[in-house]
Amino acid sequence: MACDGCTASPRLDFDFSMAFQPIYDAVAGRVWGYEALVRGLSGEGAYDVLSKVSPEQKYRFDQACRVKAIELASRLFPAGEDLMLSINFMPNAVYEPAACLRATLQAAARCSFPTSSIMFEFTENEEVSDTAHLTNIITEYRKHGFTTAIDDFGAGHAGLGLLVDFQPDLIKVDMKLIRGIDASPARQAVIAGIVGIARELDITVLAEGIETEAEFLALKATGIRLFQGYWFGKPAFEELPRVHQESVLSSTA
Repeated sequence: MACDGCTASPRLDFDFSMAFQPIYDAVAGRVWGYEALVRGLSGEGAYDVLSKVSPEQKYRFDQACRVKAIELASRLFPAGEDLMLSINFMPNAVYEPAACLRATLQAAARCSFPTSSIMFEFTENEEVSDTAHLTNIITEYRKHGFTTAIDDFGAGHAGLGLLVDFQPDLIKVDMKLIRGIDASPARQAVIAGIVGIARELDITVLAEGIETEAEFLALKATGIRLFQGYWFGKPAFEELPRVHQESVLSSTA
């Protein structure tokens, strides 16, 4: 049975694609995975695409993004490499968790893409009015082997309350807490606190928005192992970008 929210919503009257940005594992010294980021067909940014989505189309658009990301990743990811695909989703665009997952599961099966290699991340900046609904979403996703993550952690609505209520597999620390951390004792203290709490809850921490070597080294010293940002690689349209700074990374891995 298809999701009622998707079948009842108007069809998309535009097309789109995806760019991919690398996520680096500093302990393993290799790329851990890639985040799929929505883009226009000519590489236009996410805002240009999202501005075309009407409120009535949100369910159908959310489904289409997942399918597009899986289809592209299945073609781009090198065979035999253990890589994660990170897909953004909007909790308020999930009509019914089990029904809304059917298109995702069908796409994964059709493309022979393992569900254990898919991470769904929702942004803390999107206010979730129905916490029970989000709990049901996360429970359903874990049932199928998906990894769950909170994006933009530390800059949105609920903060630490989300960890208490949902305890995702991973949190992505917002770049506002990252920027200039090498010269900010206050930021260093906050990040150390987040890392400590995550460790107690068995939650992996990913630092996003890294732009300098100094930020990377300061964050790595706190025990964070996963990193994402322009210093490692900018998003590449319909391709997998190389990770920059290999000489520095190899010497600090």
